[in-house]
Amino acid sequence: MTRIEIVPNICTAANLLLGVTALANVLDHNYNASVVLIILAALTDRVDGMLARHYNAVSAFGKEFDSLADLISFGVAPAALSYSYLMEKWSLAGLVCFGFFTLCGSLRLARFNISGNPSYFQGVPITVAGSVLAIIVLLIPNPVAILASGFILALAMISTVHIPKI
Repeated sequence: MTRIEIVPNICTAANLLLGVTALANVLDHNYNASVVLIILAALTDRVDGMLARHYNAVSAFGKEFDSLADLISFGVAPAALSYSYLMEKWSLAGLVCFGFFTLCGSLRLARFNISGNPSYFQGVPITVAGSVLAIIVLLIPNPVAILASGFILALAMISTVHIPKI
């Protein structure tokens, strides 16, 4: 790994650590902070890709590292947030949503990693789906809305819809 490749990977590490911190806040029932950390992770994820392309520092390692960070920050953290919110009265449905959202997010990332990087995304990017789910938990704290959103966003991640890259 060259020195320049380290720069985007530092952003990826920040994304991962923000996602882990979001999870810690979920465990502490500090949902607002968790949502803010997930959004900050999304901004960091955007920057790492821009830096990698700008410095021509795209690497197989960086691609894999980014996907692992994204699974934590935008798959596990938002799904855990929704589960924690639903746990008291809707625990089984929340657990199923937690597992399904995380599974679909990992399938989406695996498909992306072998796609050959076309000019479009196939399915909704996990960064978008996870950020939207976190915001829904914060702004629409209704169990039915959270569950429906979680399942719809999970299915959107594994859909075959083509979304142009920006």
